[in-house]
Amino acid sequence: MNMEKLDLESYRTLNKEGIKHEGYISNITRNFITVSLKGNINCEGCKAQSACGVSDSSEKEIEIVNNNQSFKLNEYVEVILEKSLGLKAVFWAYIFPFLLIMISLVITSNFLKEWIAGLISLFILIPYYFTLYVLKKSFQKAFRISILKKY
Repeated sequence: MNMEKLDLESYRTLNKEGIKHEGYISNITRNFITVSLKGNINCEGCKAQSACGVSDSSEKEIEIVNNNQSFKLNEYVEVILEKSLGLKAVFWAYIFPFLLIMISLVITSNFLKEWIAGLISLFILIPYYFTLYVLKKSFQKAFRISILKKY
């Protein structure tokens, strides 16, 4: 009950500044709750819509850390993420890798043949995404997502 009150208060503060998606709980494990998201009408007004993976299709799944709340399978919920965190996610997923490719391409093209510089700039993404995978837990803590029950 206390956790639901906390989520209700964070919902009120995020209501004006949050990205909201409706969905239902498709899987519950000890550590994670999997929510299947429906297409969202709020995506139409979002500035990050073209870069966001959630608005692309009609249904996506997202894993959220289970805080031992009383959720049931197939229960309708609302997932809320602060807009500023959404923009940070777009930065780390799309903008920074693009900058990394371009910078490495410019630097390596001064010393190597063009096709080798292109390959190196593409292969630079392998350690980048591996680093993101290794830092997955810290990103999960930084990108806190709230779940609220739909009544």
